[in-house]
Formats: sequence, structure tokens, C-alpha cells
Amino acid sequence: MAGDRDDALVVGVDFGTLSGRAVVVRVRDGAELGTAVHEFRHGVLDRAMPDGAPLPPDWALQVPRDYVDVLRTAVPGAIQDAGVDPANVIGIGTDFTACTMIPATSDGTPLCELPEFANNPHAYVKLWKHHAAQPQADRINQVAAARGEKWLPRYGGLISSEWEFAKGLQLLEEAPDVYAAMDHWVEAADWIVWQLTGNYVRNACTAGYKGIHQDGAYPSQDYLRELNPGFAGFVRDKLDHPIGNLGDRAGNLTKLAAYWTGLPEGIAVAVGNVDAHVTAPAAQAVEPGRLVAIMGTSTCHVMNGAELREVPGMCGVVDGGIVPGLWGYEAGQSGVGDIFGWFVDNQVPPAYHEAAAARGISLHDHLTELAARQKPGEHGLLALDWHSGNRSVLVDHELSGVVLGQTLATRPEDIYRALMEATAFGTRVIVESFAESGVPVTELVVAGGLVRNALLMQIYADVTGLPLSTIRSAQGPALGSAMHAAVAAEAYADIRAAAVAMGSVNSGVYRPIPEHTAVYEKLFMEYADLHDHFGRGGNDVMHRLRALRREAVAGR
Repeated sequence: MAGDRDDALVVGVDFGTLSGRAVVVRVRDGAELGTAVHEFRHGVLDRAMPDGAPLPPDWALQVPRDYVDVLRTAVPGAIQDAGVDPANVIGIGTDFTACTMIPATSDGTPLCELPEFANNPHAYVKLWKHHAAQPQADRINQVAAARGEKWLPRYGGLISSEWEFAKGLQLLEEAPDVYAAMDHWVEAADWIVWQLTGNYVRNACTAGYKGIHQDGAYPSQDYLRELNPGFAGFVRDKLDHPIGNLGDRAGNLTKLAAYWTGLPEGIAVAVGNVDAHVTAPAAQAVEPGRLVAIMGTSTCHVMNGAELREVPGMCGVVDGGIVPGLWGYEAGQSGVGDIFGWFVDNQVPPAYHEAAAARGISLHDHLTELAARQKPGEHGLLALDWHSGNRSVLVDHELSGVVLGQTLATRPEDIYRALMEATAFGTRVIVESFAESGVPVTELVVAGGLVRNALLMQIYADVTGLPLSTIRSAQGPALGSAMHAAVAAEAYADIRAAAVAMGSVNSGVYRPIPEHTAVYEKLFMEYADLHDHFGRGGNDVMHRLRALRREAVAGR
């Protein structure tokens, strides 16, 4: 460790789907001294614009000024909560939901802040779970496969509608005036660093995983022209920008950003990062074999590998995408906590709400307690966890959720447990896809808000047959960002050294229970049959229903 200040501090800021969280961390040992949260004022715009104008299906937007408000409130709040002198802070790091895209002018102004575009939904942030670019993603994949583009296998053979190129192509084709006015198609992970430093630095993580940047290059102009003649200059004119490596210093905190945050002007600001990938070092998962599942509204799975392998349906593999010197692999599930939240918000009768309120616990906790009384298989149900589409391994956001086996005796806790199990089965599909491709998984490490649910964690251990460890920090992404800030401030030589000193994990706290695993083995075989039937062309009814829905909405 460089330097001799035992009181040196760093700040990590994690920008999630609904809020931003700041944490103050001691550099020498990773102790988390204070935290604060700021809820986004506008939340997620998935039904209507701020002015009330309705949005089509599968849209998910945000307002970028909500992100700046996190810097103004959560960072000073965390400093106050820690009771420390902000003068001791030597760096700040940030992470964001991946592929949350902002169309911006040359100076970083989001187009939605310009009067002429204030009512145009395409001028707003397209959140990671904006899935309305599926037709563009389909074309991206079809053309790439026909041309034999060498980068396609690096993404499991399919590019997602969530990613930069699909959303950019949708912007061109549905709002050409917004596309023409846009100077930069910016990841929010990089935009927030731009606000902090005054420098636009594109981070290597999102460039590789979401921006199809492989072996030093993006997809060719000829390929882009085949997608749409007007898209030929997309990389050159809208996307390409100098790339910063993870843990590098993107710049110094500006006077304005120092005013917002209450931190010292000129301190180190780390290159931006992704919430999932930045968490791996916080869980000390910097070597091959440890699959980190960051479980929240969705789940992102990341792990390191010593060799390059092509895994069908993975989100991507990037050289140094998590830590330098190793190949970083990513997969994910588009809906996990979102599915549980949807069920609780829309499918549970009043008596359950009243029972939870009478006990002073959340409805999630009440349902979990009821579900925990059951043995595996007791409820007689099987679900597909596609309520927000499938990110891995099918990469198809036109798919939808299923609960099979319901009867007049089925209770809410039965369905709640079946949905838990379905998300665990989805993770097992990912684990097996990695293993079959030569990237073995030896341990599952869980981070994120859902780690608090002991039943869910045990189900994951039982379904995957793997020992399950949990990150000790309740703020894994924010801690990981703080660790990268320490590296950017040269307190540690690299992120591996920071992980040893500042990261922590509870190893093997959940172990597979053999009798449970035996039942889940049978259920998983049934899940796999349903997965392939509805997801691999056995029956395309889910796609047809989506098409009918779009037609009905368009005809209103």
C-alpha cells in the first residue's frame, strides 16, 4: 500500500435501477464507515413520460438529473453518517447499471434537457431494461451471423436488445432527428464520471461487454451499413472515444463536483464501471472458478477465466473485463427481484397484507416464512423466470413468464416459492453452459440485496449443487467502486491488492442439502424441457402474444 495515512478514505457510489447509494470506506482495511441512499425522483419511466404522455410496451426510461441528485445528497449524507473529515477522502469511484444509454451533445448535455426534445422519449435515458429494440437486435444478429462476423461468438452468438448497438439503431430508425442531434451515445457509467471530472472517458468494461469492442476494434462500417445505410457512421460519429482501463484515474474532481459532493477538489476519480463487475473484487473473486451473482431487481453473473472460451448465450467475454490479466465472463437474468416484487404488488390477496402488517414485517418476509415451511416439490408447481425476458442463455426479451401446475388449492406462498426456484433454475442453466464450454464453476458467491433472504440462498445452493458464499458487505457494488477509487488514487498497486486488503466474503455459508438436491434434480429436468420448448422454437406462442399486444396497443 502506497502512502502512510492510516485515516485515508475513499467514497464509492453505486447507481442502481431506482436509487443511488454512497458509502465511505477506510482505505487500509475496507471498513465501511457511513452510507446514504437517494431515491431517484422520477424512478423508472415505463408507462408514461414525465408530462404524462403514455409510453409503448417494453420501454424503460430515466431522467439523468436524478443521477446528479445522488451526488448532491447521498455523498454528503454518507460523509455525515460516517462522522469523518471529508478532507481525508483521496478518491471517488462510481458504478452503474450496464447499458443505460444517454444521447448527449458534445459537452455532455443530455438531449432531453434541450427544449426541442423535452417531450421526445428517445431523448431520454434508455435504461438497461428497455427492451423495445428487440427488432433491431434480431437484425443485428441475423446480419452478423450471415456475414460470419468474428466477434459474434464472443457474445454467445447473440447481441441483446439491451445493448448499445440495438438501442442506437432503434434511435436512428424511430427518431432520426434525435439521432442527428446526438454527438455522443454515452453509457451512464461514463456520463456520471464526465460530470465529476469534466472529462469524457469511455470505460473498458461497458465498451467490451455492451459496445462490441473486441481485439481493439468495433464492428466494421460495412457491417453497420448493411444494417441501415444511415448507421454506417455510428461508431465513428457517435460511439468511439478513448477508453480507460478499470482502476485508472479518469481525472480529478472538479470545483463544481466538489461543491455538489462536499469532497476535496482535485481528488482522484476512477474510470467508470458496471455494478456487477465492480462487485467481484469486493467479494475477493479475482481468480477463476468463483461465479459472482449480484442479485437485485435482475441478476448479473460474472467470473474470471484464465483462457478464452466461447460460451453459447453468454453476455460477453472481455480481456481484462473484471481484473487485468484474466478473461472476464458475464451472463445474467433480466428479472429476479423484479419478479418477486411484481408478484407481491399484484398477486397477493389482502389477508396476507394484513397478516404481515399485524406482525410488523414485510410481505416478502411473510411469504418467505410460509414458503420455508414447505419441502421441495410440495407445492406441485414449476415456473419459467422470463417475466422480463431471458438474458442468458437464450438472449430473447420477447419471452415471458409461466407458472405451471396451478390448481384451486394453490396459495400465494406456493407461487412465491416456485418463482424463487425458477430463478435458481435459470442460474443453473448459466452455470451448466459455462461448465460445458470449458469454464468450470466451483463456487457461487452472492452479493446484492437478495442475499438477506436465507431461504432463497439455500434454494440456490440446493438447485446448483454448489457451495454458496456471501459477500460480507451489504453494499458490494459501492464497496467495489470505492476499492477502484483507492487504486486510482494510487493507494494500492492494482485491484488484486485492494481486494486482499479491502474485500471480504463469508465462505460456504450455504451447502447443498442432499435430499433437497435430489428433488430439485427432477424438477430441473422438467424446467429444462419447458425452457427449450418455449425458448428454442418448440412453440413460439410467447412471440405471437407479444406481437398481438403491440398491435392492440398501436390500434387504441
